[in-house]
Amino acid sequence: MAREQEVDVVVIGMGVGGEHAAERLAEEGLDVVGVEAELVGGECPYWACIPSKMMIRAGNLLAEARRVPGMAGDARVHADFAPVAARIRDEATDDWDDRVAVDRFTRKGGLFVRGRARLAGPGRVEADGEALSVRRGVVLATGSRPQIPPVPGLTDVPYWTNRQAVSVKEPPASLLVLGGGAIGVELAQAFARFGTAVTVVEAMERLLPAEEPEAGELLAEVLQEEGVTVRVGVRATGVRHADDTFRLTLDGGEEIVGERLLVATGRRPDLSGLGLETIGLDPAARALDVDGQMRAADGVWGVGDLTGRGLFTHVAMYQAEIAVRDILGRPGPDADYRALPRVTFTDPEVGSVGLTEHAARERGLRVRTGTARVPSSARGWIHKAGNHGLIKLVEDSDRGVLVGATSAGPTGGEVLYGLAVAVHNEIPVDRLRHMIYAYPTFHRGVEDALTDLRQDA
Repeated sequence: MAREQEVDVVVIGMGVGGEHAAERLAEEGLDVVGVEAELVGGECPYWACIPSKMMIRAGNLLAEARRVPGMAGDARVHADFAPVAARIRDEATDDWDDRVAVDRFTRKGGLFVRGRARLAGPGRVEADGEALSVRRGVVLATGSRPQIPPVPGLTDVPYWTNRQAVSVKEPPASLLVLGGGAIGVELAQAFARFGTAVTVVEAMERLLPAEEPEAGELLAEVLQEEGVTVRVGVRATGVRHADDTFRLTLDGGEEIVGERLLVATGRRPDLSGLGLETIGLDPAARALDVDGQMRAADGVWGVGDLTGRGLFTHVAMYQAEIAVRDILGRPGPDADYRALPRVTFTDPEVGSVGLTEHAARERGLRVRTGTARVPSSARGWIHKAGNHGLIKLVEDSDRGVLVGATSAGPTGGEVLYGLAVAVHNEIPVDRLRHMIYAYPTFHRGVEDALTDLRQDA
C-alpha cells in the first residue's frame, strides 16, 4: 500500500459490524480499506456466538436424551466432548483462521490490512504504519473487551474468558464461573451437561440481573436441579492459583475451589488507541457517542459494541446497514432501539425485548404486567420434561401498548419474534387480544399472559 494513498472509506475493526459495512461499501463500488489486528469476523464467529451455541446444542442433546425415561422408554447417555471440540475447530473457526473471510472481502474489491489503525486528524488514518487520506469517511468498529473485575489476585492467575472456554478440547473436572450474566450461565450449563462440576458466583441478587427477576429466578432453579451450584448476592474478594487449582474467596470468608476459573463479568467498549482526540472526541469516554445515523463526527461513523447500544451481533449488523446507507447518501430512518431483542441460549432459552418492568417504571411509565407459566399451557403440559418457562408482558397502560416482554421456555427465543413485532410496531394490546393463536403452541402462552394483564387492570 503506497504512502499517502487516497481511498473512499477506511473501516477500523473488521468484526461483524465492520466486516458487514466494509463488504457492503465495496459491493457499491467504493474504494474501501478494512483494517483488523486479529480475525476478520471478530468475536462472534470465532470465540462467542457460534462456537458457544455449538457447545449449547450438544449439551441440549444430552439433556433431551436424559429426559427419555418416563416419557419414551429408556436411554443411557455417554457424554463425549470430542465431537464438539472438533466441530468448533473444523466447522466454525477453521482452526481460528480467517482466510475465507479475508478472501470474501477482497473478492468484493476491498483492500485488507492486517494490523492496527488510528485516526490522525479529520479525513486521515494511520494504518499499520501507512498514511491514508479518506474521501468519504471512516467507520470505527473495534468492538469490546472483557471487563475484568478488580478482584485481588485475579490479574496474577491464568483465568479463562470466553475465548479459552470455547477453545478447549476437553471439559474441566470443575469450573468456577465469576458472573451470572448471559455468557456465564450459558457456558456454565453447557459444561455441566458434559460432567463438569460448576459453581456460578454472581454479585447481584439473582442470575441475569439485566432481565426480569422471574427469568433469573427460574434459571437458577433449573441450574440447581441440574447440579450447578448457584451463589448469588456474594462477591469475590480474592483469588489464588496453585497446584492446578483455583481458590476463590467470597465476601463471607468462604473459599471455593475449581480446576478452572471463567471470568464472565461483562464486556466494555475500549476507545483508547483510536486517535479520537485528533478529531475532538474523548478517548476516555465510556462509549462512542453516535447519532441516529451512526455519525460520531463529521466523516466518522461508529457501529457495534463501541457505541454501547447493546453488545450484540444483531445490533452491530443493524447499525452497520444504517451507516452504509448514510455514507452512500441514501435517506433512511434513524436507529430505533425500542424493540431491541436479546436471547440467552440456556435451556430454557430466555428471550426478551424492550423494557423490563423495572426499567419501564424507572422511565416514569404507568405499568401493567401479565404473566403466564409455560407448564400451565397446553403445549407445556404436553412437553412435560424440560418445560420450564414463562411469558411476561410489560404494558404502558396509558397508551395501551407493550413496551417490553420476556419469553423463557424451550423455544423462548423463537416465541420472542411475535412479541418483538408487537413492541416495535406499538400494536394495541386490545388488538393482540383479538388475534387467533395457533393451538397447541408455545406462543399461545402470549394469549394467557394477555388475559392475566387484563385481570391486573
